[in-house]
Amino acid sequence: MDPRILARLRCPVCGEPLAEAAAGTARALRCPRRHSFDIARQGYVNLLAGRAPHTGDSAEMVAARADFLAAGHYAAVAAALAAAAADATARGDGAVPYPLVVDAGAGTGWYLAAVLAALPDAVGLALDVSKPALRRAARAHPRAAAALADTWQRLPLADHGAAVLLNVFAPRNGAEFHRVLDPAGALLVVTPAEDHLAELVDALDLLRVDPAKADRVAGSLGGHFTEESTVVHRARPALTRTEVATLVGMGPSAWHADPARLAERIAALPEPVPVTVAVRLGVHRPR
Repeated sequence: MDPRILARLRCPVCGEPLAEAAAGTARALRCPRRHSFDIARQGYVNLLAGRAPHTGDSAEMVAARADFLAAGHYAAVAAALAAAAADATARGDGAVPYPLVVDAGAGTGWYLAAVLAALPDAVGLALDVSKPALRRAARAHPRAAAALADTWQRLPLADHGAAVLLNVFAPRNGAEFHRVLDPAGALLVVTPAEDHLAELVDALDLLRVDPAKADRVAGSLGGHFTEESTVVHRARPALTRTEVATLVGMGPSAWHADPARLAERIAALPEPVPVTVAVRLGVHRPR
């Protein structure tokens, strides 16, 4: 593991620093109190203090999502994140000697890789509970590492060690985000805007975006952050029916819709399917 990333990691059990240690042919991270955490053959490290409450996305879901993102349909979101991160680090005056970008709920690490490509001096850490996603995230970028971690729990990071935190369509842990973020750092939160996937919501009877989403985001940050700016980014890619099915499977409607009925409705769509991608990117600063 990149020593610059390792220096910011902490034992999820006792909070002590971690060091890489070989145990026979296996690799692990170990703290001074001898708590040990295996590094998987695929490159990610398991930094769970206990059992995760859920296993996250399956291998099939991760593969479909990776293909969808690689096709560039959300490229505008990645570009906006990269630009915001570059601006945040250029204006930052924190004490960290080099920027660490942490993606909480990183999935395959696709957005993290885009941000690191725009920040040549930065390193990155992808956090997620899905092992299939982390296998990809560990290879997402040469300056990135990946760790199995539950973002609802204490994050396995040093206090104020991150220069930028990414939170893209993922749960928010306001208290922990505040603890690990440098006081001069930035939290970049991406959430769906009101008209996100509007054409599919109507045609496929999907869940609608909560009109109070912005208020819920502010509430989830628990008074630890102040929103510096918010911008809505829009694009209108043309998708195949297969891509529509993948896109629906990436969102909350996948857990609520009847699969057979949903498949029938997708099959009835004319190709290509123009879809509005509308996301809100908020830049938040620690209070």
